[in-house]
Amino acid sequence: MPTPNTKGTLTTSINNKIAKVTFGHPASNSFPIALLDALTNELNSLSHNKEVLVIILQSEGEKVFCAGASFDELLDVQNTEQGIRFFSGFANLINAMRSCSKIIVGRIQGKSVGGGVGLISACDYAFGTENSIIKLSEISIGVGPFVIEPAVSRKIGKTAMTEMALAPDKWKTAEWAQQKGLFAEVLPDIEQLDQSITTFVNKLASYHPEALFEMKKVIWADTEHWESLLIERAEITGRLVLSDFAKNALAAFKK
Repeated sequence: MPTPNTKGTLTTSINNKIAKVTFGHPASNSFPIALLDALTNELNSLSHNKEVLVIILQSEGEKVFCAGASFDELLDVQNTEQGIRFFSGFANLINAMRSCSKIIVGRIQGKSVGGGVGLISACDYAFGTENSIIKLSEISIGVGPFVIEPAVSRKIGKTAMTEMALAPDKWKTAEWAQQKGLFAEVLPDIEQLDQSITTFVNKLASYHPEALFEMKKVIWADTEHWESLLIERAEITGRLVLSDFAKNALAAFKK
């Protein structure tokens, strides 16, 4: 029996000025710290790559886009420093997406939880399918969506974010997410999803590079303070994940 890849996988292909970045993990495309760091570094590198104008961010498989933080690594957190280090990984990733000079298009083929919703929110434009349901489950495990909240609230509004955060057991449909602004387009299935994305990114890649760069700056105007804000939020989460409530809830979810 093959040994599971606990660090996850990350691959990038570049063709016609379009970079496809694909992440994966056997535990529902969840993020251990190594994968968070790898994706952050890859986006920072692509930001300076003159051969790339558009980035497609996608994950492996069909049913799940991203399950958020790795429960195994959360259970292994033994002190505040480790907790802050882990959640800073999400802070650094969102900041890398925010500051990336390229337009990032999300290919959301399936459901997303927690940090996965934050990842979608940090995309500049996102496509989903009718199976792209979402929820913020953090409160139920003793923490909260603190690091990703600025990105989620910026995309769907504080009221919709609160509706999700305080009902962590309730899935929201892709239609609901589109109505709130998380998805620009929702397609019936993966085949039509990929067709629509291909058409969209090919058009994007044909536009004036400087215009795209300036548009990216406009999209993310007034978020420079996130460099410190998201780290402050990581400190809150890193402390809370050490509570008995969080440890017991995480262990129960693992079972």
